[in-house]
Formats: sequence, C-alpha cells, structure tokens
Amino acid sequence: MHEPLEQVQSKIAYLERAMSELSDVVFRQHREIQMLETQIKAVRERLEGAPSEEARPAEQERPPHY
Repeated sequence: MHEPLEQVQSKIAYLERAMSELSDVVFRQHREIQMLETQIKAVRERLEGAPSEEARPAEQERPPHY
C-alpha cells in the first residue's frame, strides 16, 4: 500500500522540524557545557592557588569551634 504524496510530505516536514528543534537543543547544551567547563577551570585554579590547611603555622590555626 502506497501512501499519498501529501502524507509523505507531511511526515518529512514533521521530521525536519523535529530535527531542527533537536539541533537547537544540542547547540544550547553545548554552550552550557562550555560555560560550566570554564567555571570548573576557574574554581580548580582558585583551589590550586589557595593556601592549604596543612600549610598554616600553629599560631594561625583556628580553634576547633570555628
């Protein structure tokens, strides 16, 4: 059984629209991932540059209740 040409064209139009919407979603997710990677890199660099708790001299240690 062959579908009328109009039905095939409707299905193709639907699939093209769905593909375009999915492409937009993937693009937005890609931008968000890039932004998150940049933020993670900044946090990592900040943590690497921060003095560690072990490096503090005894007179700079915080009391246990802090």
